[in-house]
Amino acid sequence: MDSLYIFGLASQRTSYLAQRQTLVAENVANVDTPGYTSKDLSSFTEALDATSLRMARSQATHLAALDSAAGNSEVIDETPWNVKHSGNSVSLPQEMLKAGEVSREYALGTSVVKSFHRMLIMSAKG
Repeated sequence: MDSLYIFGLASQRTSYLAQRQTLVAENVANVDTPGYTSKDLSSFTEALDATSLRMARSQATHLAALDSAAGNSEVIDETPWNVKHSGNSVSLPQEMLKAGEVSREYALGTSVVKSFHRMLIMSAKG
C-alpha cells in the first residue's frame, strides 16, 4: 500500500492559501496606486497537476463522474472587472471575493485534516 501524505499536502495547501491571501492584501493596499496591476496565483489544482501526484483507480468505473465533468469544463482567463483612468486594475469587490474564497478553502482544509487526525487517533486506540 502506498503511503498517504495528507498532512504534507494539507501543509502545502495552507502555504498556498497564505501566499494568495498576501497577494489579495497587497492588491487591496494598492487600490489607489496609479498603474498598479492586480495579482493572483494560479489555482492550487493547477499547481498540483504539475506534480507527479495523480489519482489512481482500482476499477474503471471509479471516479467516472470526474471524467464526464472534466470534458465539459473550459479554462477562462480572469480579466479585471474595471480599469481606472490611472491604469489601476484592482477591484475591491473582486478582491473581497478572493479573500472569501481563501477563508472558505482554509476552513475546509482544516476541517478535513482535523477529521483525518481524529480517524487516525481512533484507529491507533482500537
